[in-house]
Amino acid sequence: MDIRAAAELDWGLPPIDPAQVGVGALVVVGAYILGRVLEVALRAYWRWRGRSPSFATVFAMLAKWLLVIIGAGAGLTIAFPSVRPVDVLGGLGVVSIAAGIAFQQVLGNLFAGVILLVREPFRGGDQVAIADVRGTVLSINLRETLVRTFDGRRVVIPNSVVHDGVITVQTGYEQVRTSVVVGVAYDADLELARDVALAAMDDLPAVAADPAPEALVVELGPSTVNLELRFWSGARQLETLAARSQVITAVVAAYTEHGIAMPADIRVIEPSPALERTLTRLRPDDAPAG
Repeated sequence: MDIRAAAELDWGLPPIDPAQVGVGALVVVGAYILGRVLEVALRAYWRWRGRSPSFATVFAMLAKWLLVIIGAGAGLTIAFPSVRPVDVLGGLGVVSIAAGIAFQQVLGNLFAGVILLVREPFRGGDQVAIADVRGTVLSINLRETLVRTFDGRRVVIPNSVVHDGVITVQTGYEQVRTSVVVGVAYDADLELARDVALAAMDDLPAVAADPAPEALVVELGPSTVNLELRFWSGARQLETLAARSQVITAVVAAYTEHGIAMPADIRVIEPSPALERTLTRLRPDDAPAG
């Protein structure tokens, strides 16, 4: 069979028009370009509306790829008229079902990521506690949440874990309350101890004036009467630690200045029978004469 005869064979394929293929390719390229423009515009719009950077980035990207997929389908239909959109959608449906069965955990993280981004219980830059992880949120994407712990480690948490777990957003409000327990001697003047503690906490740079600090008698310890010093400060981790440090330093100095004793706890140690027998053998009365 010569080349001319092979070219004249009917392979059962629909005719391909190079012009239509070119137009279809242009449609796909145009859809991609429009998708990039739409992504930039939506990201800027959502940031202008006050949404988080993670929300703006992820949903702008999703809008871009949705437009690209629609453009690719349109380009495929133009390039190959025999390919109907219904057939393409049917094939995508079968592929989607298979992918859903094979990648259940991945899809669970994706859907959890969408819910987190829409609801925004926290944003990038917030300080949170998720399970045993405590730190600052770097970003939220469709699959995981990135957290930098307070000691500088990068932790990747699947979105399904974040969505199903208990989340403490430390920076959810501007201020948080911290407490310090201090013990004074039983013979100390408790009213004076309270007044001195309150005066020591006043005007500390890291302690908020409103709500005002409090000093409450909360417990009778083995050797001390315990006071709980409550105060408010900025919500960030470093701000709470700085306020706690300033309060302890100021109150200890004030109690020392006013002669208010802060005795150590008394601990009672009961000797074991073996120790009692040993002490009995070592008594001076039992020692041999020299």
